[in-house]
Amino acid sequence: MTARRNARPAVKIGAHVRFRGVKWQVVALSGQGIHLVGPDGGGEAVLAGHLFADPGFAVIGADVPQAAPQWGLFETAPAAAREKALAWQRHVREVECGLPGGPGSEGAVRPQYDAERFTLAEREQTKAEELTALGSGRVSRTTVQRMRPAYRKQGLWGLVDHRTTRASTPTGRADERVVAAVREALRRRRGRSTGTINGLFPPINQILEDQHGPGTVPAPSQATPYRLVTTLARPGELPAGPVRQTPASFDGRAFTPTTALRPGEQVQVDTTRLDVLALFDDGTLARPELTTAVDVATRAIVAAVLCPGATKAVDASLLLAEMAVPRPARPAVSRAVSRK
Repeated sequence: MTARRNARPAVKIGAHVRFRGVKWQVVALSGQGIHLVGPDGGGEAVLAGHLFADPGFAVIGADVPQAAPQWGLFETAPAAAREKALAWQRHVREVECGLPGGPGSEGAVRPQYDAERFTLAEREQTKAEELTALGSGRVSRTTVQRMRPAYRKQGLWGLVDHRTTRASTPTGRADERVVAAVREALRRRRGRSTGTINGLFPPINQILEDQHGPGTVPAPSQATPYRLVTTLARPGELPAGPVRQTPASFDGRAFTPTTALRPGEQVQVDTTRLDVLALFDDGTLARPELTTAVDVATRAIVAAVLCPGATKAVDASLLLAEMAVPRPARPAVSRAVSRK
């Protein structure tokens, strides 16, 4: 992997830095803490402020690290797709270096994958024939060729069958023109008697003819408009049926769940009343509330505030302060710790 021209070096996982006159590699970032590994294999955890304040600190831009594995994306794939990608990883490695575990791993190179006896094209063809014989379907040499650069560029994420990772939508694969017609029919009926779902079918067909012309949009089956009405209707709009569980936004569009792939991308705040009794300063016994901020990607607790009563705006402000500057990183606390 070559460095991008004029790229600014950054302190990130895999980067090399100079600290206390020694070259270190960043292996983990945890809040304000940075975990380093030295040339002798020894590790050390330092605060970011302490690291940056070192007179000899520098990010060694010439030593650009390899791209970090996209584990966050890889974990979002279904279990079957992840297992298949891990299997492809072993196959690709065996084609390229002869060992399924990669260069330097234990084991003996099978004769048909000996790089000194067979060319890369021959090893690719051998692997394709082997996978086909193992019952993996008809695998061609072109497929093996495509997997190799995908693995070099994106790691395991490049070997995942991305048909299994496509985000699903509440409307599925329905024709967008039919979806728009259903939304328009629902909009026109708001404020009137709800009627029945079957009563919406004629207005939907009429809207399709008025907007796209007669016969332009293939007539959907009866099940399709019924499913779309059930999905897109606001709570309380469905006649003689249960209110759907998926909430709707103001314009009737259904919300879809979001996925956080990187630390800090999405943080959720929640308040829980604890099932314990606490003795407060005024001598009363009551159940305190715990307000926490949880990072969605890592499931790590970023900050937490314990309140003697109902959580107020000032408590939320304290929570944000804890998230921005954790207590160990505050100047006053740092000075107190250094005195001890």
